[in-house]
Amino acid sequence: MKFRSERDALLDALGIAARAATTRGGAPQALSGVRAEVVGDTLHLAGSDLDLTVQVELPVSATEPGVAVIPAKLATDIVRALEPGAVSVEVDEGEARIAAGRSQFAVRLLASEEFVKLRDPAPDAVTLAAADFADALRQVVPAVSHDEATRPILTGVLMAAEPGGLRLVATDSYRLAVRDLPGQTVLREGQKVLVPGRALGELARVLANAETVTLRLDPEQATFEVGTTRVSTRLIEGEFPNYRQLIPASYPNKLTVGREPLLAAVRRVRLLARENTPVRLNLRPDGLELTAIDPEHGQAREDLDAKYEGAEMVVAFNPQYLIDGVEAATGVEVTLETLDALKPATLRSTEAPDYLYLLMPVRVS
Repeated sequence: MKFRSERDALLDALGIAARAATTRGGAPQALSGVRAEVVGDTLHLAGSDLDLTVQVELPVSATEPGVAVIPAKLATDIVRALEPGAVSVEVDEGEARIAAGRSQFAVRLLASEEFVKLRDPAPDAVTLAAADFADALRQVVPAVSHDEATRPILTGVLMAAEPGGLRLVATDSYRLAVRDLPGQTVLREGQKVLVPGRALGELARVLANAETVTLRLDPEQATFEVGTTRVSTRLIEGEFPNYRQLIPASYPNKLTVGREPLLAAVRRVRLLARENTPVRLNLRPDGLELTAIDPEHGQAREDLDAKYEGAEMVVAFNPQYLIDGVEAATGVEVTLETLDALKPATLRSTEAPDYLYLLMPVRVS
């Protein structure tokens, strides 16, 4: 295998594929690498940890076809360190020789026969607007759990067909994020799939400048295609929790406050919210007071202009979870609706009803 490419283009492609390479012990060593294959004048790169596979195509100037698996991190670091300009890569006798300008590297290859067999995606495809889907992922993916050991179901995002379109749902049992995409008929009526949050997080990285994303589903795998990049992931098996029963039909208490002022105030007050210290919201008719009390370091307090309808109360939240919800909302104002200080509260944008964020309060004395 022998080809030439511009450093920046090769680095971008390597960086995308290498993010799927495994760092876990016990996996075949080849999965810590990137599989590189030259066909014609196209370089095909792939990284995989068995559950997630990312493939990228890059046009190159090739003189010899071939296949090799190169250590992912080392190859990426080498290409990043090279001077801008043309990079040549030549593979034979168990090593890859990477050269640019006066720099030359020889890197031992990994066993290509140990790399995962790349599957063809399902033939049926649907297309989504990339900007809308990326926005939905930004709002929902932060709420997934990272605890794969005890509740692997919660490490996924539920994609479900709704009468009005597509719904994305994620929860880590402390907060719940729901985003609707009206008019998107991606799934069959009544169909739902559970897609790993990690895979959708990687997908979000490549959606930035795309116009469309193509989804292909089979019973075991979801594949997302964005330009020359393909993100494939195993679907999670199991039943997602019945999240609907957690969302009250109505609330007696409603706070309306500026989104940016609330976000800035929580960030300031949380400076005194060390470790597990919550931020307390004093909801009252004349506005909103935020406080954080740390017996060892002191306390912080800030008042905000707000509109509140309901019983005066103090409700406390994990500050990072609250920030995540307010950041994910859009528009000028958000509403926080509560039943009481111990039951889940719901955060919404006053201008975008397609997003809902349910947050468990923290019990305080």
